[in-house]
Amino acid sequence: MPELPEVETIKNELLPHVVGRKITGVDLFWERIVREPSPEIFRARVTGQTINALSRRGKYLFFHLGGGGRLVMHMKMTGSLLVNPADRRFTRAILYLDDGTEVHFWDPRKFGVMWLASDESGVSNKLGPEPLDEDFTTGKLANILKGRAAPVKPVLLDQSLIAGIGNMYADEALFEARLHPLRPAGNLTPAEIRRLHGAIRKVLLKALARKGASVRNYIRPDGSPGTAHDEFSVAHGVGKNCPVCGGPIERIVVRGRGTYFCPRCQPAP
Repeated sequence: MPELPEVETIKNELLPHVVGRKITGVDLFWERIVREPSPEIFRARVTGQTINALSRRGKYLFFHLGGGGRLVMHMKMTGSLLVNPADRRFTRAILYLDDGTEVHFWDPRKFGVMWLASDESGVSNKLGPEPLDEDFTTGKLANILKGRAAPVKPVLLDQSLIAGIGNMYADEALFEARLHPLRPAGNLTPAEIRRLHGAIRKVLLKALARKGASVRNYIRPDGSPGTAHDEFSVAHGVGKNCPVCGGPIERIVVRGRGTYFCPRCQPAP
């Protein structure tokens, strides 16, 4: 699933192609991609709108429309937004722009969704803080973890607590902080919370610099892959060895999510 670094990369690389451009038409090849309103009303309300800006919140992308509304997109498991792709096999929708540009919602597994909203509040109000914002401090993270008996891994994945961290970056951050994914979140010491805070920011910034991770289906708007996965330490690492101690990376399931870690560097609680 595209996580914060991937959606931020999509936003940044799509910006020069769409901002200031008018949407002249919409094709929906998989009408269930539109959550609301109906596909017919969606086409009518989007066509003719100018895209004034793009923004991101967590894993959501917002097209700011000239009429004041928002076109909201969530890539879910396998979605990406591509500009003028040569291969249309997995194109589920197309936005046609007034300069001839085509923006394709590309999604092999048809999980991605989009809808129209008056503003971002319906999404933003359900999300926790952005982990790369300046006000995401060690103290704020400590307050999020405080008193929670749940393992730290699913707490990091809870979008209502912290926005944008997904499975692979949670694994990488926990490895960087040398914390076992089953450690109770509320039992971390102040020193461990400081390590985890620094690890979250380091892992996400590193992934952003490499334009996201193309582990499975994610590709950038120009069709090229991100390369963050080339430097993963443990994520998706079964059959590999830990880059620190040389021991085997293991996989367990935590609250239904495949989880990769080094049992030597991240000792069990």
